Amino acid sequence: MKTFESRLVPILRQGVTVVQMVLFKRLKEYLGEKHPEREATFITMLTGAVVNDIFGTPNEKKLFLSFVKENGALIEETLKDIPLKLVDMMVPLTDALRVQVLCDHQEGIDSFHILTHANELKILLVPREIPMPSRFITLVRELGNKHAILMPPEIRQLDS
Repeated sequence: MKTFESRLVPILRQGVTVVQMVLFKRLKEYLGEKHPEREATFITMLTGAVVNDIFGTPNEKKLFLSFVKENGALIEETLKDIPLKLVDMMVPLTDALRVQVLCDHQEGIDSFHILTHANELKILLVPREIPMPSRFITLVRELGNKHAILMPPEIRQLDS
């Protein structure tokens, strides 16, 4: 069982990454339409800051820390927009965040605060059941295919 778990956690983490990539793609499109006056670089950095905030993975480089500090209000506004403007992303986001926290737990990392933060942002669908690995991978595969994101071989083959 331990061998299976040690192989499963990296595969589930790849699934979380796919959800992050789709969120990044969708959010970048939305922000580009919402802020047509902004340069593409700004939109990309704003998108990255928002995705990093949701998944609890801040970019520690000085450039990004300065960006977050200078644009905190816009980041907060964008975070509030997600459950309203990207409604179809709520199920994949909820599942990915829960899987991320479960994977962290398996590796001895306490990241429950990520779920608390997502709940505060109204991104977390609390009544939704925690996904079983095969269901999560199926969701990730469908999401990746829909958004033309190349799936890692492990995800493509897991429950085929």
